[in-house]
Amino acid sequence: MSLLDGKVALVTGAGHGIGRAHALELARQGAKVVVNDLGSTVQGEGSGRDADVVVDLIRSRGGEAIADYGDVGDETAAEAMVAAGAAQWGSLDIVVNNAGIVRDRAIWNMTADEFDLVMKVHVRGSWLTSRAAAKRWRDAAKASGGTTYGRIINTTSGAGLQGNFGQTNYATAKAAIVGLTLTLSVELGSIGVTANTISPGAVTRLSAGTAPGSTPREADEYAEGEWDPLAPSVSSPIVAWLASDKAGWVSGQTIRAIGQTVQLLKGYAPVAAIDNGGKPWDAATVGRIIETQIFGSRAAGLTIGA
Repeated sequence: MSLLDGKVALVTGAGHGIGRAHALELARQGAKVVVNDLGSTVQGEGSGRDADVVVDLIRSRGGEAIADYGDVGDETAAEAMVAAGAAQWGSLDIVVNNAGIVRDRAIWNMTADEFDLVMKVHVRGSWLTSRAAAKRWRDAAKASGGTTYGRIINTTSGAGLQGNFGQTNYATAKAAIVGLTLTLSVELGSIGVTANTISPGAVTRLSAGTAPGSTPREADEYAEGEWDPLAPSVSSPIVAWLASDKAGWVSGQTIRAIGQTVQLLKGYAPVAAIDNGGKPWDAATVGRIIETQIFGSRAAGLTIGA
């Protein structure tokens, strides 16, 4: 048996790049796949039937797939794409939120509309599909009097984790997705559903502008077994594993798969602390304590005794 035999998955933004690679890998592992893609440009303009190409690829390889052309940021469309797998195959087990666009500009040139649109696709889109799936899984768990199978894999990026010039919208969205995932893990854990975040590194249509001299290739344009550290499929085996029964114990984690390495990432954990001894902080003097005891950017000087 393959890793995901009998499972039904929704992959958003699966017409190209990393999403396409995920859809192909999930299908290779036995999952039936709802291939969602609006068919827009990387800036989120227009629409098309890009998902059909991926569906045809999966079917040509012996898998099962259907296309969905909905906009993840639209509530009705998001509900419909989550329902599509169950309507076709009787269940939905996996949601991979990958859909994304870019509208890169330095903050002084970025419009509010450009900020809002990127947030709509990445954050609202991930939230809408996660909510729709969570409702289904909660109902299933209540009906069985226990737990149910459910996997959510969201997508962050190095921009969201480290910042990147010209991407105050995109980086903000990708950081927000980590917070969404952590909370989904807390809220859905009692019914057996896991939520994790993948941080891929690849050259795709979306990232080509930030990787000068690179030419994006689709996952199916690589020869079997060909290794490219910037291929869109580098993180897809990790996604397939996170979606499987074998990873039921993993939730609320952020995993970065880039080049030859897989990294577990931890953010916003205390690395240093100071104590006020039960007295209010004094704004005029607290900076000296922060400099010496938190950042170590200034020598504290010799201290003898308590």
